[in-house]
Amino acid sequence: MSDNQHHTDTTDVVESIVPYMPYVLPIGGGVLIFLLAFIAVFMA
Repeated sequence: MSDNQHHTDTTDVVESIVPYMPYVLPIGGGVLIFLLAFIAVFMA
């Protein structure tokens, strides 16, 4: 029973993060593209 309760706690943590994904993913992608472009210019 305690394992099942612990599983629902981790599911709640994941579900609490899901609403922020539309904001986190584009920002993370933009940062990644910027870093890759910076590395490409620096190495050229």
